[in-house]
Order: sequence, then C-alpha cells, then structure tokens
Amino acid sequence: MDHFYNAPDDLVAEILEAEAYLGPVRLSSAASGMRLMLRADWDKDRHGNDQVAVLSGGGSGHEPAHAGFVGEGMLTGAIAGNLFASPSVEAVLSGIREVCGQAGCLLIVKNYTGDRLNFGLAAERARGEGLAVEMVIVADDIALEDAPQPRGIAGTVAVHKVAGYHAAQGESLAEVARLASEAAGQMASLGMALRGASMPGQAPDERSPELGLGIHNEAGAQRVSPATAREAMSAVLTPLLATMGERHDAQTPMVALLNNLGGCATQEMNVLAQALLAELGTERLALLVGPAPLMTSLDMHGFSVTLMAHSESLAAALNAPTAAPGWPGVRRVRTPQRFEPAAVRQASMLTDAAPQEAATAHALRRILDALSEAREALDELDARSGDGDAGSSMASGAAAIGRALEAGRLDTRNSAALMNGIGELLARDMGGSSGVLLSIFATAAGAALGRGKPWGEALGAAVEGMQHYGGARPGDRTMIDALVPAIEALKAGQGLGDAAAAARQGADATARLKRAAAGRSAYVPESALDGVTDPGAEAVALAFAALCHGDD
Repeated sequence: MDHFYNAPDDLVAEILEAEAYLGPVRLSSAASGMRLMLRADWDKDRHGNDQVAVLSGGGSGHEPAHAGFVGEGMLTGAIAGNLFASPSVEAVLSGIREVCGQAGCLLIVKNYTGDRLNFGLAAERARGEGLAVEMVIVADDIALEDAPQPRGIAGTVAVHKVAGYHAAQGESLAEVARLASEAAGQMASLGMALRGASMPGQAPDERSPELGLGIHNEAGAQRVSPATAREAMSAVLTPLLATMGERHDAQTPMVALLNNLGGCATQEMNVLAQALLAELGTERLALLVGPAPLMTSLDMHGFSVTLMAHSESLAAALNAPTAAPGWPGVRRVRTPQRFEPAAVRQASMLTDAAPQEAATAHALRRILDALSEAREALDELDARSGDGDAGSSMASGAAAIGRALEAGRLDTRNSAALMNGIGELLARDMGGSSGVLLSIFATAAGAALGRGKPWGEALGAAVEGMQHYGGARPGDRTMIDALVPAIEALKAGQGLGDAAAAARQGADATARLKRAAAGRSAYVPESALDGVTDPGAEAVALAFAALCHGDD
C-alpha cells in the first residue's frame, strides 16, 4: 500500500466520522446519502434568530477544509461532496434548512462551476421557501492571468474566519455578507507543487513541478524548476506582490496565510515560512496564519500563499477565538531576537592567527577531504542500518574544521591545542551522537597530549573515554571496531600504514556482525545489517587511509 487508506469509496465517510468522534458536532446519517457536519450546540430557533448561520463546503480531499472549520467563531456547518466533486443541491439545501433561522444564512463558495451551480440553486430554492440566504464567492487564485473565473483556493479559509467572527458579533446577514465579500475581493493566492495529488486507488500523478497547480490536480500556469525552497517561495511571491501592488499602496502592511497542500513535511513548511518572512520582512508582513494545512489537495507536495491587506478589522476577525479544530491561529511577525549563548562567551581554543605547521595542516586537510568526498557513500550505508545521515554529519564536522583551518584559527603547531580546538568545533557544529563522541575523543586526546603523553597513549586514553561515555565496546558494530585496532597498532610502535590496515580490517569486519549493541543500529533487524559495513567504522578507516596516504 502507498497510503493508509481503506476502501477508496469509504474515505470521505471515514474522514468525517473521525471528526465526529472528536468534536462537538453532529453528522448526518449514512442512510441519508448526504455528508453534513453541523455544530452540535447550534439551534436554529435559538441561535439562528440572533446570529447568521455560516455554511461552506465543496468536494472532499481538501481537509481540514471544510469540516475542520466547523465551530463557534467560524462555520456553523459544512457540506461535503465526494473527492474533488461538489455536494448535491439537495445536500446543500438540507444544510441550509438545518441551520437557517430568522437571522439568515450565508453560503461561502469556492469559485468552481459545480460549487457555484449547486450552492446557487440551493440558495434560490431556500429563498423560495422563505429563508434569507446570501452567497459569497471566493476567487482568490491569481495563477491564470485574465481568467474569466479565477478559482477559489486557500484564501477561502480566511473568509470563513471573517464571516464567522462577524456573525458571532450579531451583525446582520447583509453586513456579514458584505464584509466577507470585501475580504474575498482584497486577497490574492498562488500555489506551487512539486508533485500532484494521488487519487486513492489510482496510479500516482507524475508531473513536473508547476506554479499555479489547481487544488483538483488541474494543470498549473507554468512549469518551474526551483532549486531551493527560497527560489520556490520567490517564484510564488513575485506575482502575488505585483497583484497586491496594483490593488493597494506599496507600503500597506499585509497578512499572509501559508498553506500546506498536503504532502509537505513540517520541516519543509518551516523552511518555506522562513523564506516568506525573510523576503517580506517585518515592515511588510504584520501577521501570519500558519504554516499549516488549511486547504489541502490530498497528498499534493506543495504549498500556497495568500496575501491580504492588513487592517485592524481583519486582524480582529482573524485573532478572535474559535472552537474550530482546523484553525491554526494567527501569529504576529516580529524581528528575531538573538543572544550569545554562555558557551560561546567562554574561553576558546580557537584563536585568530594561531601558530601553523604546514605538514600537520596538510595531513588534517587530507582527512577532511576524504570524509567530505565520502558523504553520499556513508549516508547510503547509514540508510541501511540507521537514519541515513552519518555521511552528512561527518561532512558537517569536516566542514567546520576546514573553515577554522582555512582561517588560521587552529593551532597546528601544538598537538594538544589542535585536538582541543577540533573537540570544540565538533561539539559546537557537528551535532548528533557521533559529533559528541568524536568531540570527547578529540578533547580527551588533547588533554593527554597536554600532559606530555605520546600520540599512541593519548589516542588510547581518548578511545577509552569514548567507550566510557558512549557504552560501545569492540564487536558492538560501531566506529570503535575500527578505532581500537588502529590505535593499538600505534601504541605498539607500528607505523601509520599498519594502523590504517588495522582500521580497514576492523571496519570490514563490521559487515559480518549481524547484531549491533550500540547506536541506532541496535534497533535494526539482523537481516538489515548483514553485509553492511558500519558507517562510523568506515569513516574511521577512510580517515586513517587518508592520513597514511601522505605518509607514503
């Protein structure tokens, strides 16, 4: 299976039932053939006489829209259709009848033909029954220039919030409709997707990245090939800012809504948020909604941005409390406050214009280059037995040491100072368990060298420290399996060639060890370890080989 679905035909019903289990809502019966979700506390003869009811809906597959926005302060109810298909006229009309009291009912509709027609006909029939009904159409998508019917996408959720807020204040149907329509007309949205949505039970939608891809898998306005999240965000913001510039003064502060189209990881959305905030800055951007999934398209790997002109009334509506579970809240944008951690202010072994010894610097550079070049190979090994980042971690540590070496901040003339400096860099910049362990190793070696111990004994003391704090022993399938035999060779008075050979023999032996007793490999099945060299041991063997190469 590619997704955690049951039968495709049951998907919408199961989504809504999950919401009904968890929230104060009422769900229409399965026998009705309709999918209506209403506020459990709403009574049209009590609430509906004083407050406008707000309904929305459309095709499913966009969750949390629209059922996730049912709650006091947002929607009174939501009417769901099948995946990417509008609900029937009868379903919409039934929803209106359930919630509409003397204060009337407002329908908020995305600008798609099926939604306009079905909600529109339901509104006309409801008026024929004597019910006061108004409809606001949201057409916030700017992807298709000069489109006669721009699509309604994620900005619709902000209109839900505006309408729900003003309805809760007891304002009239005409006024709630006016304010919702005003909000809809002043926003602009645009999205980008690296991959389209995969319909349940169908083959994945393979296509190139597109700007302006529709939330129903419609083709985008143009194909794009962003190399970074920053480039992707810039490609979305450029036309959005041009549109907002045509509508508002260039200095008008804005509110942004950053929407996950369904398939972006939390980390991706935070990186995109940083790109958005950095490009707009605190001078232009006052408030941010998200990053969050608001109007998704199943598992579409993409995002959308909605921009709105900031006003005190809009801010009040967006900031007002709501019981709707899908609303992520609003955050004020501010300049990041920074400080210098105490550790940075402590005495450092890294100094400007540190004493230099060319041979030592060249030897260290060979090790760093070997680890950097092995990044992908080590990551691949680690992906089979761990979390796939061993090479990246090693390369990160090597890069930090390389920068200090290039800047002349490492004392390559004094062995103790050199190892202590390397330990400081690894602890600060490498991260992960391997970074801490290697920092312990370098720091312990530096301390022993500072006490006048020869290299062999100093490294022996260092590896003992690693074993003490890390808990690994030879045979546990870690970098220790390569380090210990190499250091034993040095302690025995053998040369670097013998030490490198011992490290290589120890690393290769880890491929025959089917059980790990330390590190993340300890949680991996034996079948996944068989024939796979431990990446940490491999890195040690590569480092000794690089050191030995220059000693030929």
